[in-house]
Amino acid sequence: MKIIKQGEFYNPTVGKIDFDTVLSEMISYMKEAPNEEYDIVVGCDSSSKEKPHFPIAIVILRKGRGGRFFLKKTDYSMLSRKKFGSWKERILEEVFLSCQLAVMMKEELEAAVEKTAFDPDYQFQYIHADISKNGITKDMIKEVTALIRGNGFKAKIKPQAYAATVIADRFT
Repeated sequence: MKIIKQGEFYNPTVGKIDFDTVLSEMISYMKEAPNEEYDIVVGCDSSSKEKPHFPIAIVILRKGRGGRFFLKKTDYSMLSRKKFGSWKERILEEVFLSCQLAVMMKEELEAAVEKTAFDPDYQFQYIHADISKNGITKDMIKEVTALIRGNGFKAKIKPQAYAATVIADRFT
């Protein structure tokens, strides 16, 4: 989990920030409209290289009113000699990184909220996976959704998986 927490996250509004600032920005965003409902989701995509990079997106949505995102790029070419010989390995790594970040984020966000006098109305139950019922990834649906469920979250796949297929995809 250190790899997820280390380094910088990016947000188009505030620029480069660390993980703790991501948490405080999310809480501040919910405090701006405390009577609204919020959804928090995580999703990842990857470039199609032997040594791909993996942009992981954290998205906080104010239901029906837009949202914000925070992005973490993980690049194995700089961190290890890990190579991905197949697209299946990359998809599984995308989901693994999403699960790691979501588990850590959920725990730390709950702890950060407890320290405030604020009680936001939010749900953090979905991880978005860049797979679909059509195409080459269709045979991985059971495996990927089981991995996500095993980490305590529900899975969303294309076309509902916007955190992975739209936001993270823009940064591959």
